[in-house]
Amino acid sequence: MNKVKVVQIIPLLSPGGAERVAVHLATGLNRRRYETTVISLSGRVGCDLDHMLEEAEIEARYLGKHPGFDYRVYTRLDSVLTEVEPDVIHTHLHVLRYSLPSMLLMKRVAMVHTVHNLAEREVEPRARLIQRYALTHGVKPIAVAEEVAASLKSLYGIQRCRVISNCIPTALYANPQTSRKDWRAKEGFNDTDVLFVCVARFGPQKNHALLLKSFAHGPASDPRAHLVLVGEGELRANLEEQAKKLNVAEKVHFLGLRSDILDVLGAMDAFVLSSDYEGNPLSVLEAMASGLPIVSTAVGGVPKLFEDGNEGFLVAPGDCQGLAKSMNSLLKYEAAREFMGAAAATRAGKNYDVANMVHAYEDVYEDLLAHSQPRNVRSLFRGPAIPAEEELAGQHR
Repeated sequence: MNKVKVVQIIPLLSPGGAERVAVHLATGLNRRRYETTVISLSGRVGCDLDHMLEEAEIEARYLGKHPGFDYRVYTRLDSVLTEVEPDVIHTHLHVLRYSLPSMLLMKRVAMVHTVHNLAEREVEPRARLIQRYALTHGVKPIAVAEEVAASLKSLYGIQRCRVISNCIPTALYANPQTSRKDWRAKEGFNDTDVLFVCVARFGPQKNHALLLKSFAHGPASDPRAHLVLVGEGELRANLEEQAKKLNVAEKVHFLGLRSDILDVLGAMDAFVLSSDYEGNPLSVLEAMASGLPIVSTAVGGVPKLFEDGNEGFLVAPGDCQGLAKSMNSLLKYEAAREFMGAAAATRAGKNYDVANMVHAYEDVYEDLLAHSQPRNVRSLFRGPAIPAEEELAGQHR
């Protein structure tokens, strides 16, 4: 039996959550049934995801997209898809604006798009017409959380959207390569230090400014407390300046992008996320699998990932005092950190192992393949009219 050819298309192979999901799928699909190719619209940046694909002997194509709109991507992507002849095309993030023409013109291909964030946050308003058209004309949407599915209904009128939670290889995070003691010694931390970590891009969504303020008003007064920030982004310089103004610069450590996330998390005491909005953040799952208690704003799918008071603490978005109080509790009570961290690891292993996600997507692929019909190009421009955003908004007032 010929293998099913699956193509995963992402904007950029960088160490983000959606990109990591695509790579976990590519490496996790049953090799006896599926053959996978990963396509990055941009050039190669070089990160651990590239190495994961290479070690798994999975082909990755890099189309060299320039920043901003790049018309060359249409022909480059079409050329690759024509060569590969996929049975399934699985898109992520904002690639549909480039991939949809080729996808629709292929006579028989199953089309899947994972929505990793709230629908209104996935693409800018001017690109929503493309998303709406795609997701109502043959591209099957998958939401990473119930809240994401609800946003698709509100914005695009999609009544029933399957939800598949993001997952991770939990056993990998439970077994870091470098011991906690050795990592701390190498990075200049003491065994008695209490390290709070946030792994997130320095962008507006993650609201690191709130995290810095909460840390300064809470645990920073304890000489043992440190805040470790992993990531990069356009707001880094602003955040470094804010740390100085809050007089916590010596206790806030900007580590930049790291390829040793397993070891970083294994050396920490608690994980903190201060986002204003989310889909289903892998960073929280990775921290849970690493045995860390979680302090997070209750946004997107986060409240479904763990139980408040059992594996960590949930606070309202923007609640500086709530974040500070929760971090102080974990700082003060070592037993609570250990109990919550152990509970988080157990929950992650049971509910969020990557095998669960892979099997769920395999079911989606097989169902679409079983019911796929050759497409008539003319039929793509017929069918029920797509309601305007104003009409959809009126339906939900």
